[in-house]
Amino acid sequence: MVLESTSTNAQEELAALKSSGSRYDPADHEVNLEAIRSQAISIGEVGVNLTPFQKDLILKKLNFDSLDTLEDLPVAVIFMIEKIQNIQVNDAVDILKETLLIHNGDPNFPLEDYDFIQKLLENSGQPVVHSIDVALNEIETEKIQTPPVEDAEKTARIDASSLSDQEASASRKIDTHKIVDWDLQIRLEAAVISYWSPYPEVRAVTDPFDDPSIPCETFRAYLCALIWTVIGSFVNEFFYHRNPPISLETSVIQLFLYPSGKLCEYIFPKWGFTIPLPYMDNIEVELNPGPWSSKEQQFASIFYAVSAVTPYVDSNIYVQKLKVFYGDTWVTFGFQVLLILSTQFIGFGLAGLLRKFTIYPVKAMWPTILPTLALNRALVNPERKENINGWTISRYRFFFITTAASFVYFWFPDFIFQALSTFNWMCWIKPDNFNLANITGSGIGMGLNPITTFDWNVINFNYALTVPWFSQFNQYIGSIIGFFAIIAVYYSNKWWTAYLPMNSNYLFTNTGEYYDTSQVIGANNDLDEDLYKAYGPAYFSAANIVVYAGFFMLYLFSFFYQIIIDWRGMYASMKDLIKGFKDFKKPIYENFTDPHSRMMSKYKEVPDWVYLVVLLISFVLGILCVELFPTQTPVWGIVFAVVLNFVFLVPITSLFATTGFQFGLNVLVEICVGYMFPGKYLPLITLKAFGYNTGGQSLALIEDMKSAHYVKIPPRALFRGQMISTFVCAFMTLATIGFEIGGGVKDLCDPDQSNGFSCPQEVIYYSSSIQYGLIGPRRFFDQEYPILRYCFLIGFLLVPFAVAFKWYGPRKLAAGFQPSAMIGGILIYAPYNLAYYTPGLYASFAFMYYIKKKYTTWWEKYNYVLSGALQAGVAFSAIIIFFSVQYTNVDLSWWGNNVPYAGVDGGSGQQSLKNVTVDLAEGYFGLKWGTFD
Repeated sequence: MVLESTSTNAQEELAALKSSGSRYDPADHEVNLEAIRSQAISIGEVGVNLTPFQKDLILKKLNFDSLDTLEDLPVAVIFMIEKIQNIQVNDAVDILKETLLIHNGDPNFPLEDYDFIQKLLENSGQPVVHSIDVALNEIETEKIQTPPVEDAEKTARIDASSLSDQEASASRKIDTHKIVDWDLQIRLEAAVISYWSPYPEVRAVTDPFDDPSIPCETFRAYLCALIWTVIGSFVNEFFYHRNPPISLETSVIQLFLYPSGKLCEYIFPKWGFTIPLPYMDNIEVELNPGPWSSKEQQFASIFYAVSAVTPYVDSNIYVQKLKVFYGDTWVTFGFQVLLILSTQFIGFGLAGLLRKFTIYPVKAMWPTILPTLALNRALVNPERKENINGWTISRYRFFFITTAASFVYFWFPDFIFQALSTFNWMCWIKPDNFNLANITGSGIGMGLNPITTFDWNVINFNYALTVPWFSQFNQYIGSIIGFFAIIAVYYSNKWWTAYLPMNSNYLFTNTGEYYDTSQVIGANNDLDEDLYKAYGPAYFSAANIVVYAGFFMLYLFSFFYQIIIDWRGMYASMKDLIKGFKDFKKPIYENFTDPHSRMMSKYKEVPDWVYLVVLLISFVLGILCVELFPTQTPVWGIVFAVVLNFVFLVPITSLFATTGFQFGLNVLVEICVGYMFPGKYLPLITLKAFGYNTGGQSLALIEDMKSAHYVKIPPRALFRGQMISTFVCAFMTLATIGFEIGGGVKDLCDPDQSNGFSCPQEVIYYSSSIQYGLIGPRRFFDQEYPILRYCFLIGFLLVPFAVAFKWYGPRKLAAGFQPSAMIGGILIYAPYNLAYYTPGLYASFAFMYYIKKKYTTWWEKYNYVLSGALQAGVAFSAIIIFFSVQYTNVDLSWWGNNVPYAGVDGGSGQQSLKNVTVDLAEGYFGLKWGTFD
C-alpha cells in the first residue's frame, strides 16, 4: 500500500524524468543520478496523476512491493512511475502490438505476460475499468481474506485517508495478470517493455535508465584492469595444462577489482591533465573523478574477461613445439606471435560485424552474462531495504556470506570427503559389478543416478542458476535420448563397441587397447602407410559414435532451423549491415527500438568499417603466418575457415543468446580439413586454430559487448578496452608458454608429471590431429562408420518437422521447444554423463522455474547473486586447496576419499562387456586385416 503526499520539494529532481516526447529519443531514458539522489523522494511525490491504488499496482508489477519504506524510493521506481504516467494509451497499444509480433514463440518471454497482453489488446477501446470497484468485488466473490499485519512499520506508512482497510487488502491481493484497470495496465505493460525489458531476468540486473555523466573509461579503471589482466593471464595459462585446471574466473576478479577501485578512490589525488592530439579532440585524464562507479567496475570486469578465456592456439604451440608430441623446431616466437594475434583479432573483427545480429536485437538476451552483472550491482550499487518473504539481507551481505560458506564447504567435496563430489552410491553396493557401474557409475558409466553429487562445482556444470529452465530441460531430454542410444549401440555390440569401454573419448585398437598414435607416424611426422596397415585402424567407443552423430546432425539442423525461425530478424540485420558499408554515416541503432539500444544510441558507435579493418589486418597476419613458415597450409584455407565461421556464427550466436547453449565448429572444421588435406597434421591443426579459436573468441567478445550494452559502457571505450586487453592477454600467454616449455615446469605434459601438469587438453588435441589429420576422416566414415555421414542428412530432414511443431504445435509445449538444445544434450557424453547434468536439472527447476514463478521478487534480487557467490567461493577455495595441499602432494586417504574410485567405476577390474581374447578366436575385432587402406 502506498502513502500519498502532496509535497512538491522534489520537483526539480523529477523534472529530469519528464518525457521528452518520444521513447526513441535517448534523452527520454536519461537521468541525473546525483541530482535525483540528493534527497529522499517519497511515493506521494511521483506520479501525481495516479491514484494510490494504481501506484500499488505498479509496485507489485515491478516487484518493488516489498520495500520497507516508500519515503525514499529507488531511482528505478521513480523513473518507471513517471514514464507510466506520461505514456499515451495509443502509443501503448502500438508498443504491445509490436511486442506480440516480435516475441511470438520467444521461449524467454513469460507466457503469462504474452497472454495478458493479448487480453489487454482484445479489450482495447473499452471503457476504463474502475480498479477499486473490481478489487472489492473480487474480495466479495472470491472471499479474499485480509492478510494479518506482518510489519507494524509497513502498516504505519499507509495513509488511512487514501484507502480503506478493505481497499488496502484488495491492492495487496490483486493479480497483476487480471484486468482491473485497463487504462493503467496497458500503459504499465508498454512502459516496462519500452523503457526496461520484456524479460524479468534482464530487469533483475539492469536499470531502466542511463546517466551518461557516470565515470567509466578512467585512468584508475585501466590501471586496475591491466594489473589483474596480467595476473589472470599468467595464472589461467599456467594452470590450464594441469589436471584439474585452476583458473581465475571473472567472478573472482570482480571481487579484487572492487577493493582495488576503492583503494584508488582513497589514495589518488583529485588531479588531472590533458593529452593534446593533432586533428582530434584532446584527451582529458582525471586521476580521481570521485567514488568508484558501477560503470568503472563493469568496464574493468569486461577488460579482464578477455583474459579469462585462455587462447585456444596455446594447444597448437604445445603440440607442435614439445618433443613429447611433434617437436617441430621451426615453431619460433615470430610464428607464435603471428598465429595468436591473427586468430584472436580475426575473432575480434567478426564479433564487431555481428553486433546487429547478436547484441542490438532485444531477443538476444544472453543469460550467461547475467550473474556477472548481478555481482557488480551487489558490489557497487546502493539499494533500499526490503522485506521479501522475511528476507531483509542486502545483496552485498548475502553475496559475501554465501561466498564464505561456499569457500569453507568446498574443502569437503574437493579434499576432505570426496565421496560428496562423486556420490556414486549405487556402485558401493557391489563395486565389482560391471553392469551396475556401466549404467549408474559416475566414472566409467552413464551416471543414471537420482542423487549424484553434493558438490556445487558439479551441480553447476551446466550453469544451473543461469541457463533458462526451458533450455536446461530440452538439453536434459537430449541427454536421455543419448543415454538410450548409447546403451542400444553398446549392448547390441554394434560396430564392435562391446569390446571397448562404453563411455570413453579415447581411440582404441582392434584389441581394445588405447591407440598409440606414435605407432603410425613416419620420420617426417606424416602418416606412414605401411606402419598404419601393420598397426590397424582406430575405433570409437559407443558414446563417441553417438556424440559424433549428434554433432553431425546439429550442424546442419541448427543452421537451417535457427535461420527459418528467426529469418525476419536475421534478414533485417543483414540489410542493416550491408547498408552500413554503403553509407558509413548511417546511424547504427537506426532500426533497433529495444530500450537499451535506444540508450546506447546516445554514445558514439564504432563504425562497422573499423571492425572490417581489424579483420583484414589480422587476416594479413594470418597469411604471413602460413606463408613464412612451413605450415603446409594454403591461404585459401584461412579464407575457408573465416567464411565458415561467419556463416555459422550467426545461427550459433542466435542460439546461444537465447538459450545459453553453445557448441563449437571444431568437429566440422576437423572433418572438412581432414578431407581436404588427407594424411597431414599441420594443415589440420593450423586451420583448426583459425576455424575454432576464431569462433570461440568471437562468442566471448560478443558476450562482453552485450554486458557493456546492458550497463551502458560507451562503445568506443569498450572497443579500446577489448583491443588492449586482447593484445596484453596474447603476449602474457606467449610469455607464460615460453616459461613453461623452457623449463619452468619439469616433465611438462608427461602423464605422470608430479604436480599434475599432464596437459589433458593437449593430449586430446594431439590425438585429434592424428585421427583427422594423419589417418583422416575418409577412413573412419567410409570404412568403419559409414552411417555417420548420413547424420548430416538426418539433421537436415528433421528441420521441417521441428519448424512445423514450433509454429503449429500445442502452444504451451511449442513455446519452450528448442530442438537445437535438445540435440545438443546428446553431446554431453564421452567422457561426461548424466551424473553431471541430473543435479543441475533439480537446481534449475527449483530456481529457474519454481522460485522464479512463485517468489519472483526474491528470485530477481538474490538468484544471480547466489549463483555468482557460490561459484566465487568454489574458485577461491580451489586455488587455496591447490597451493596449500595438492601442490605439496598432501594426500588424505580414508574411506570417504577412496570409495568413489574403488571397483569398476574407479577404473579397476572389468572395463568392457566383451573380452577380445576370450570371445574372438581371431584375437581382434573390426575390419579384417588387408581390407582397409
